[in-house]
Amino acid sequence: MPFLPLIGHDALRERLSEQVSRGALPASLLLQGPPGIGKQRLALWLGQRLLCEAASAPCGVCQHCTYALQGAHPDLRWYFPRPRLKDSSDIALEEVARDYAEAISDRVAAHGLYARPDGSQGIYVYVARLIVQQAVSTPAMARRKVFIVGDAERMVPQLSSQEAANAFLKLLEEPPADTTIILTSSEPGALLPTIRSRVVSLRVPAVSDAELRAFLAQPEAAAAAGGGAVTVERLMLAHGAPGALIGGESGALAIDRARALLDAARRGREQAMRAAFVQGSSKARGQFADVLDAMTMLLHERSRDAAEKGDGAAAASSARAVRYVEEAKRAAEGNAIPQLVTARLLDQLAEIGA
Repeated sequence: MPFLPLIGHDALRERLSEQVSRGALPASLLLQGPPGIGKQRLALWLGQRLLCEAASAPCGVCQHCTYALQGAHPDLRWYFPRPRLKDSSDIALEEVARDYAEAISDRVAAHGLYARPDGSQGIYVYVARLIVQQAVSTPAMARRKVFIVGDAERMVPQLSSQEAANAFLKLLEEPPADTTIILTSSEPGALLPTIRSRVVSLRVPAVSDAELRAFLAQPEAAAAAGGGAVTVERLMLAHGAPGALIGGESGALAIDRARALLDAARRGREQAMRAAFVQGSSKARGQFADVLDAMTMLLHERSRDAAEKGDGAAAASSARAVRYVEEAKRAAEGNAIPQLVTARLLDQLAEIGA
């Protein structure tokens, strides 16, 4: 089975399946929630549910289910951020379709386990044109068509022609009777207001710790998480998002860097400043944010351990340090330079002896 089974979201799946059975599922949906919790995998499951001819849950064995799980069903279209194609102002839609077929094949080969697209990738105007073109066609083998647009906040408005934008908005507002459109987003506030107003939003929650462990019990998932046993720290840092465990080296590195920065702050301001400019620098803001998240987690552990030992001063110091880290996170969300944010943070931590 190319795609790994969807783990978690049982209550939401039951609700969506019941709506499909009653014919009450909205034609245009937005699945929103934290990154890495499986929104696109849930959307693919819902697409499979819509195409399967079984009366309730997807049977998993019919032709429709088999093709859907292989990423090869002609009536289940999946789009997500990709690098911009060259000469995209006048690109043939057949070339766009080939690019996505190759990208989906790569994701299927990885069992649906993939890293979050970097900031250079987007969903460009030619994708909207292709979706509109495919939406008006007759289903190839099922009774309906399903379109999934993952990370929909990455749709690039500045490169969109008014004609293509209006056509896509009209499609969202009034899709053909045999068509369902499912968008997913980790940043719904970044979606164009004209898109948000045309979809029904459903919040997708994080999965439980038990479901995270069930995810990692699958050999392919364990390998994608870096192999070997995943530490309790990394599980805590994942915050119920299996996708946060994909690429085990980066997750472990964030924890190691966070621990090194905290240790440097304890050795005094001179060591803290040196660490800020050596280890605190990061060209990727996403990696820097991961380190700050790891610092918060480690400080919470310190505070809890100190409280259990009856060391109220150390517990209070760690709790205060958490507030400083949260301030650093807010600064990092803007245009602040990571080295400078780290320098200020470690100076604060050194002052309180955290």
